Amino acid sequence: MTYFFETYGCEMNLAESAAVEQIFIKRGWSRASDVQLADMVIINTCSVRASAEERIYGRLGFFTGLKKLRACEPGAKSRNLETAAGYVAEHGAVPLTLVVMGCMAQRLLHELQKDWPAVDYVIGTFSKWKFPQIIEAVEQGTRYENTDEKPVYSFAPTSYEEGAFSTFVPIMHGCNNFCSYCIVPYVRGREVSRPFTEIRDELDQLSLRGVKEITLLGQNVNSYRGAENRDFPALLRELCAHLEATGSSIEWIRFESSNPKDFSDELIETIASESRLCRGLHIAVQHGSDRILKAMNRKYTRDRYLSLVGRIREAVPDVELSTDIMLGFPGETDEDFSQVISLMQEVRFESAFMYYFNPREGTPAATMEGQVDLEIKKDRLQQVIDLQLAITRSVMAERVGRVEKVLADTVSRNDRGELLGKTSQNERVAFEAPASVIGQFVSISLDSVNGNTFRGRIVRPDIKELTC
Repeated sequence: MTYFFETYGCEMNLAESAAVEQIFIKRGWSRASDVQLADMVIINTCSVRASAEERIYGRLGFFTGLKKLRACEPGAKSRNLETAAGYVAEHGAVPLTLVVMGCMAQRLLHELQKDWPAVDYVIGTFSKWKFPQIIEAVEQGTRYENTDEKPVYSFAPTSYEEGAFSTFVPIMHGCNNFCSYCIVPYVRGREVSRPFTEIRDELDQLSLRGVKEITLLGQNVNSYRGAENRDFPALLRELCAHLEATGSSIEWIRFESSNPKDFSDELIETIASESRLCRGLHIAVQHGSDRILKAMNRKYTRDRYLSLVGRIREAVPDVELSTDIMLGFPGETDEDFSQVISLMQEVRFESAFMYYFNPREGTPAATMEGQVDLEIKKDRLQQVIDLQLAITRSVMAERVGRVEKVLADTVSRNDRGELLGKTSQNERVAFEAPASVIGQFVSISLDSVNGNTFRGRIVRPDIKELTC
């Protein structure tokens, strides 16, 4: 039997889809070559923005039509479903099981069950444990009826995808911060830290599979608190020591997402002292105005953020920073907006994820006074995007001529004779090399910039083979 995942949203969703996929693989299922041919489709959803949910509604409309066609219902339409139509013409009615999981499933559990009868199962963020029973029911042609939520979150043993040399490792789940605009604490729950032994054991398994790079994940990863009050810096140090002692294939560790309020001096010192910790840090600032940061309930000030950046750059000179920036928060004035611009000019992020405020039902910000007009939000966002593009060009130009260690990860779509890789700072680099180099580290001279990608050349091979 076959499955097909559609995953939307953050890296945690990608990791959770990969973890659930392992359940299918262990039961002998295979990934469908086309979504229209799958026996089970799993949509892993996001609720961070309304636009993400609207996209899911569009997909549910598509799958409603697909299910009717697959079941050979009278009047089923085949437009844009030609692959499924051919499949049904050859095999007859072939049922399709549709599962919606993730944050939107958690937030709208009963509404989805009521409004979208084509959805067979709605699996919230605490109910991924139900998948083995659902899969077994589909195999037997029956229905799994227990749909009650389980209140305790459990971490999957691994989020590894077969053949990957770079993978996500969730280490905590949920968030206690309650930023006034954010739905995450309501759909993911309170913070839960994964036991150190589980993390260590997963890294050992990943090492056996030749993984070269991991990204530790959490909604607020640097507030990790393990057993014996082990904090995030201590976790990083112990993991690095363990990888060194075991001769692990894992050479790079990244982590996301970081809240500035929890980014301690101890964490900075740990990054500076551990060579396995990558030099690309994503630290979401969200805004540059103290008044707006307070309204967002971010629990830090502009000056505190700037001080943090200064300490990081002093301790880790080769670091590059990226961030999240939100425009048009309720009550945002021209003066508040100017504070965003000035902060960006002062920090000079290498990249940024920029967006305008989108009210999320159930959060305090959705009903705050002073909602900003949509056209103003769009105009401010465009100004910020234009500024960031200029800053990115400048920062990348300053790095031209440097030699960086690069992990080759894929063949370029534009030139099959080139590979794409990434630096410790998480920058993309294109360079000539055979496909046999994928999954290896090479030393690359950053010779020029093309858009948001460096172009370079191998100058000091760290690899065993450079011939096809």
